[in-house]
Amino acid sequence: MAFAALGLTAIGQRAAAARGYVTPTPVQTLAIPAVLRGQDVWACAQTGSGKTAAFVLPIVERCVTATTGAPLQALILAPTRELAAQIGAVCVACAQFAPHRLRIVTAVGGVSINPQMMALRGGADILVATPGRLLDLVEHNAVRLHALTTLVLDEADRLFDLGFAEELSRILALLPAQRQNLLFSATFPDAVHALADTLLHDPVRIDVASTQATTPRIGQRAICVDKARRTQLLRHLIATERWSRVLVFAATRYTTEHVAEKLRRLDITSATLHGELTQAARTQALKDFKAKRVRVLIATDLAARGIDIADLPAVVNFDLPRSTDDYLHRIGRTGRAGAAGVAVSFVTADSAAHFALIEKRHGLALAREVVPGFEPAEVAAPPAPGSGGVKGKRKSKKDRLREAAAQPAAAVPAPPAPAPTPAPTGGFVWPKGPRRG
Repeated sequence: MAFAALGLTAIGQRAAAARGYVTPTPVQTLAIPAVLRGQDVWACAQTGSGKTAAFVLPIVERCVTATTGAPLQALILAPTRELAAQIGAVCVACAQFAPHRLRIVTAVGGVSINPQMMALRGGADILVATPGRLLDLVEHNAVRLHALTTLVLDEADRLFDLGFAEELSRILALLPAQRQNLLFSATFPDAVHALADTLLHDPVRIDVASTQATTPRIGQRAICVDKARRTQLLRHLIATERWSRVLVFAATRYTTEHVAEKLRRLDITSATLHGELTQAARTQALKDFKAKRVRVLIATDLAARGIDIADLPAVVNFDLPRSTDDYLHRIGRTGRAGAAGVAVSFVTADSAAHFALIEKRHGLALAREVVPGFEPAEVAAPPAPGSGGVKGKRKSKKDRLREAAAQPAAAVPAPPAPAPTPAPTGGFVWPKGPRRG
């Protein structure tokens, strides 16, 4: 099937060709006609399947033909600054063939808001933003959302997560009731289904990931190793496997910096990517890695969502992801667009039970490898009293908060006061957390 058969005009066809698409991917085949018709879409498709183009191509076409004169046609929300910047770049690339210049603005936190406010003067056709920075712009009266035509939630399951719930609720309250809603992600956990259903109206449901848990050309490996020897094993694999580049996922900022410093001492060019870096440092680290100036990028899950790194041969889970769904997002950074890749997970004695849970959730059964010279000697420590059991089976803080949100608030006696203030009404309020983006 050609892109013309999906309803794209010459504008979209040329843009697809410029992006390297010869024929539409399954998610593009199903999503593009629905978006062009103005329908709501719920699309679940594996990483590297062309989801971004599946909504950007038809949105660009609709902006070209729009006659409403609204100050903003389409709003695309992304959970991370890196993903928002990437989507914005795709929008600009796809709009280059439009008969007139489309106004496309990317707005993320961590950098000055003033240039973004200037760019939004007079409105925009497409705004790509993180939730926190969008609310900043609203508070500065720099953007008007009342006449929005299309809302896109990319990595929608992450945006429905508790950490973004308050911001997303505030944003939705500012939007017109009549609009097109597009939800795209590689995973949609059961916990977000009910929330997503409240947002969508008679959606076209697309699920091209249900028949396979991972991209077929990603070779998955599980290597048993003692926790203290993981960095040595990483160095050994880089040398013996001759990886030109490798993306390494760690659980904490400290671990990313610690591992990077050890690799640098071994003359292996390394950079880190985590939330405590300045936005300029985060952007530069990703740019250097994509340009192959850095061989190893050690990152937290900031890099797990939607980041497109061409020809990445390997991903290593130095620490296993806390969420079983994030396992798919992480390993999906390699083997993209049909290319081959390998995903290696380091399994320690204490993380073995959690990796078994990951396998169960995704229908995997990986052989446990032992690399000669790195034979593990550690045994799993018994769970501490009150810890709730092995990692992966005990409830996380977010799980407990979600359960609390679903239950009526318990009556708590108010402390004595001369003039008690009446208790607020309206049900549970999401806990206020730090602003994202």
